[in-house]
Amino acid sequence: MNIILIGMPGCGKSTVGVVLAKALGMDFVDTDLIIQRSRNMRLHQIIEQLGDEGFRVLENEVLSSIDTDNHVIATGGSAIYGTEAMEHLRAIGTVVYIRLEYEQIEERLGDLHARGVSMKPGQTLRDLYDERTPLYEKWADVTIPCDGLRLREVVAEIRAKLNLN
Repeated sequence: MNIILIGMPGCGKSTVGVVLAKALGMDFVDTDLIIQRSRNMRLHQIIEQLGDEGFRVLENEVLSSIDTDNHVIATGGSAIYGTEAMEHLRAIGTVVYIRLEYEQIEERLGDLHARGVSMKPGQTLRDLYDERTPLYEKWADVTIPCDGLRLREVVAEIRAKLNLN
């Protein structure tokens, strides 16, 4: 069984994923790193080269081909746009939505371009948040509200919701 983490950029998927994997004796994989490795470029360079839509096609392909077991998988924030990818991830594990309110996301994020956030031209972070939130909710098997929680509390909450104590 795998645990797949979804959520907005800056919500802590990778950080939570590493700590959760250690706590459960599982392996950890960050899909952004797999995508970077597939093109030998950083995310923002791939997005510049392929454009937003091209990046999403690549992300959908890469995520649809993940073949692991006993992993915590941290996805990129835009993973939820790929129907095939999300159906595949749901088939190989439990999808956990790391939910943070907009204000906390805004506070945590720095330069969106340098971070490699996939956004349409002219789209604001608020627009992106409002667009993605219903998709995270649609694909999630479990939602973890993380506002005001420390890292260890988020990990404990996931373990409790998945009966992994």
